[in-house]
Amino acid sequence: MLQQPRRRVARRPLVHRADRDRWLALALLLAAAGLLYLLIVHPWFTRPLRAADARIAELQERDARVRALLLQAPLIRQRLAGLDARGSTSGFLAEPTAELATAALIQQLERVVQEVSPGNRGCAITNRAPLTGEPPSGRYRRVTVQVRLRCGNAETLAVLHALESARPYLFVDAVNTTAQRYFAIPGSGQPQEGGLDVAFDLYGYLRPAPVANGDSEAPRG
Repeated sequence: MLQQPRRRVARRPLVHRADRDRWLALALLLAAAGLLYLLIVHPWFTRPLRAADARIAELQERDARVRALLLQAPLIRQRLAGLDARGSTSGFLAEPTAELATAALIQQLERVVQEVSPGNRGCAITNRAPLTGEPPSGRYRRVTVQVRLRCGNAETLAVLHALESARPYLFVDAVNTTAQRYFAIPGSGQPQEGGLDVAFDLYGYLRPAPVANGDSEAPRG
């Protein structure tokens, strides 16, 4: 008897299914590994390591700045000594007592107002009185004069600028301004149109007595 040939079973779809399952398993494995990294490795290892690296870099930069400043210390001391020498002769009030310094402050104020407004045409002093009873502020003693002016807008700015840019160093504090539509200048027959009524404290510092190094205290403006 003749044997009939056997039919071959098609195995190609099974091979494709096996390949697809392997790729799917690989994708799931990669997804699980990525999820594991995001949930465990990154928060507990990667992020702290990056923060530590950033902190180390910051400390190294700060250390470099400190070392650079230490190298410049002799030059800085020399410059500070020069500034202190110049300030001791021109920055402080030259008068030895508070009474003489107060008189010098008032004279300086009158001179500035006269230069800004000759003949008091646009600015005049209406009050100037020494502020007494100020407690001593450590090594540096402050001398204050309470001032009140009636000036035009431009004259007010010019007076304040001239006082604060003068030598010895003078300071303006507690400024109180009131705008006026018309204001009268003492000695002037006609009122001026537009101006300011300005009150402020004008002060400077007496020259301090020499002290040992390390005990100095800077004046407070």
